[in-house]
Amino acid sequence: MSMEIQACIREKSVELLDKINSYREHLHAHPELSFEEFETSNFVSSKLTELGVTNQKIGNTGVVGLIMGDHHSLNDTFIGLRADLDALPIQEENNVPYKSIIEGKMHACGHDVHTSVLLGAAEILLAIRNELPNPIKLIFQPGEEKNPGGASILIQEGILKNPTVSKMYALHVFPEMETGKIGFKEGIYMASCDEIYMTINGKGGHGAMPHQCIDPIMIGANIVNSLQQIVSRSCDPKTPCVLSFGHFEGLGATNVIPSKVYLKGTFRTMDETWREKALELIKQQATSIANTFGGTIDVEISRGYPCLFNNEELTQKLKHKSELFLGRNQVEDLPIRLTSEDFAFYSQEIPVCFVRLGVGNIEKGITFGVHHPRFDIDKNALIIGMQTLCLAVFD
Repeated sequence: MSMEIQACIREKSVELLDKINSYREHLHAHPELSFEEFETSNFVSSKLTELGVTNQKIGNTGVVGLIMGDHHSLNDTFIGLRADLDALPIQEENNVPYKSIIEGKMHACGHDVHTSVLLGAAEILLAIRNELPNPIKLIFQPGEEKNPGGASILIQEGILKNPTVSKMYALHVFPEMETGKIGFKEGIYMASCDEIYMTINGKGGHGAMPHQCIDPIMIGANIVNSLQQIVSRSCDPKTPCVLSFGHFEGLGATNVIPSKVYLKGTFRTMDETWREKALELIKQQATSIANTFGGTIDVEISRGYPCLFNNEELTQKLKHKSELFLGRNQVEDLPIRLTSEDFAFYSQEIPVCFVRLGVGNIEKGITFGVHHPRFDIDKNALIIGMQTLCLAVFD
């Protein structure tokens, strides 16, 4: 990558800050939930069209655009750049001019940032399209926050084909990291994620006569406690693994044993073989416990995202370029994390690199994590985001 191209990326990303921040603030004020991103995708499509970028809808609420130089053709292999579009069912608590105007919905995971950054990167790359080693496929994806994940749907609809995508990059906001920095992790980075739903069927009755009942609350308590042994005694201690139940509903009363109890939980790990075995063990053990106490149980596993694997070569190259471009002190190594991301579906198909973008600013009080009702960003992170995606496409 020549010094002239580097200078262009630096200058254009700073020049575009106010424009791209206005995109981010508009999207932040108008959040839409997973697979409902109709106005968001219309906004994205309109901005790409204004730039002269050929684009079309995919997956109902997704958008895909192409950037090609004069020396490129549709037979070339494309580099994919992906942003996600959806918001979360969270009531925003920030007092800012761009606060969500939609009751109970908020861009609390930074997807408004991802989308705006990719629009900015698209404008920069369009300006230097004849210098690009490969043409670019811009992927604005719906439904990252909800099973089965918009990535899996777009893959089924052929997002990696016609034209072919040979590798892909994406970034994600990271409020724990100060603005100006980015982070990398080679290899396995994020966990698989499956949702567990259990309905325990017992026999309700008077709390003073439990011998005439089949108590689903007692069954549920035994299941929650017992299933932790799957993690502690069946899983290799070297394999990261989490089983958590966040919902336990039994609508009885002080003296009423209910007939049903509902459990909802999540299972996460970083080993696909163990994942399959553990999900089967969860079903078997929960069923056995319910039957032992005279009840029955319906267990539903909603298959979520697989483990996210960052290709070592892509990650090392982008990390090295970022160190040269931003400065070594601005680039950090990241630990594994048991959160999940549907970008992992792409990592099962082609080489990918998933980068963390620092958006925090302690002095400005921008410290709240993602999925928090007061999540926000330092807008200067948009510059680093645009620069990072532009760097990614050059060898």
